[in-house]
Amino acid sequence: MGLTPADMDRKIDEHFGFEARDDVAGVLSTLATDVEHDVVGWPNGPSHGRDHVRPFYETLFADLADGQVTCIRRLYGDGFLVDESLWKGRAVGRPFGLEGKGRPLEFRLLHVMEFDEDGQIRREAVWPDLAAVIQQLQG
Repeated sequence: MGLTPADMDRKIDEHFGFEARDDVAGVLSTLATDVEHDVVGWPNGPSHGRDHVRPFYETLFADLADGQVTCIRRLYGDGFLVDESLWKGRAVGRPFGLEGKGRPLEFRLLHVMEFDEDGQIRREAVWPDLAAVIQQLQG
């Protein structure tokens, strides 16, 4: 029996909830142990395995604060979903190498998440709207 859209919604919502609380251990618990994690534009490129994903989230949580993710739409397939969301919060560190200075920040995100047979996220590919981030934080 495959995962239903409701199963996938529960897992991604749990994942986003841990992100909203800056809970690295919680986020990692939603990922398969051999996860492939790819944030397009991230200088270190894709990571493989929870231990290699941890530094990304530690950096992310140091750079962004008060994040709220609002789902715009989700599309579902056999063992995967595509999520278009809006992230709102503050840039307190150096997100994507730009000085945040505590400024408000808002950008769209596109996630493609694949799930294993246990319902864990086995692949997370993320495309942040870097043009919007640059426009808001440049200067």
